[in-house]
Amino acid sequence: MQHRLLSFFAVFVLFFPFACSEKTEPGTTTESHPVLKDVHVATVHMTDQPLIYEAVGTVRAGITSNLAGKLLGTVKSIHVKEGDRVKQGDTLVIIDPRQVEAGLSKAEAGLSEAEKALKAAISARDAARATERLALATYERYLNLKKEDSVTAQEFDEVEARHGQAKAAMKGAGAMVEAAMARVKQAQAALVSARVTSQDAVITAPHDGIITGKLVDKGDLAAPGTPLLTLETACGSRVDMVLPEIYIDYVKIRQKVHVDIPALKMEFFQGAVSTIVPAADQRSRSFLIKISLPVDSHIKCGMFARVRIPIGHSSKILIPGEAVVSHGQLTGLYLVDFENIAHFRLIRLGRTFGNNVEVLSGLKEGDRYVIRPSPRLKDGARVDVTS
Repeated sequence: MQHRLLSFFAVFVLFFPFACSEKTEPGTTTESHPVLKDVHVATVHMTDQPLIYEAVGTVRAGITSNLAGKLLGTVKSIHVKEGDRVKQGDTLVIIDPRQVEAGLSKAEAGLSEAEKALKAAISARDAARATERLALATYERYLNLKKEDSVTAQEFDEVEARHGQAKAAMKGAGAMVEAAMARVKQAQAALVSARVTSQDAVITAPHDGIITGKLVDKGDLAAPGTPLLTLETACGSRVDMVLPEIYIDYVKIRQKVHVDIPALKMEFFQGAVSTIVPAADQRSRSFLIKISLPVDSHIKCGMFARVRIPIGHSSKILIPGEAVVSHGQLTGLYLVDFENIAHFRLIRLGRTFGNNVEVLSGLKEGDRYVIRPSPRLKDGARVDVTS
């Protein structure tokens, strides 16, 4: 029995080291990865990128006109509807012109009467001038006769009085002519006003554009100043945005900016700062900025827009978006060490810049990473680097 136990112990001691050598240390694996060929690797560099403030705004028409009448009258006809394109000078609305025509006729009659009165005043002045000349000639004759004592004092006084009366009548006739001329000018101005008013009965398009609002119907009473139609230009739009006062020094007139209209799902539009309203809103401490946009049929009024305003520069780490690998909710990439072994590294991403993405943490300058990781690439795999 003792001999058997000794034999078993000797066998156990002999095979125990081999059994231990078959065990796998924690954290290691016996699986070996193949070497991946032609792996493209890049080195992390800091990139100078502009700091951007994104201001939100609304697309507006380049020019919006609220067309209103100047007359009190009934809408006789409307020649357009919403969505119609019109040219400058096109007739849009006609207001009943009967009252206007009556005023025009009255003004014409007033002018005619004033002109006749002027003619009568001129005739009276001419007659007074003739009388005044005769009285003057008689007065001068009697003055010579008086020197020769050929007339009595009574006769001379009568001639002198008639001369004075003729001069006064002449002055009065001249004043009547001036008054008549003033009345003619007033009547002419009234006629011009009546003619302009008659033109106000027809509402025309002040510029090319699109009718975006019809606020009256045929038969409605149009009052002076009450909007009838809304006309927007079709030759360009703008974005009205609100910019906080701390960024106002970063915008200048004619400055080029990028405008994003998310609803269009298109690339950025290039706009230009056209207006900076100089007064800030006292409640929000912000300024109204207007950005002109290029002509594009896809841009519609009322759309939401974002305007990118550069406010400086900063250094960022940017990598191609194709280098990022997602494992469930984990985001990372493969770093390559000096022995060309790939290691999966978790990273935190920031904003996207075209095809590149910003890395906020997990990378530092000088790190090497795989640009286009293959699905076969695993953590710990050796790679054959291609520049």
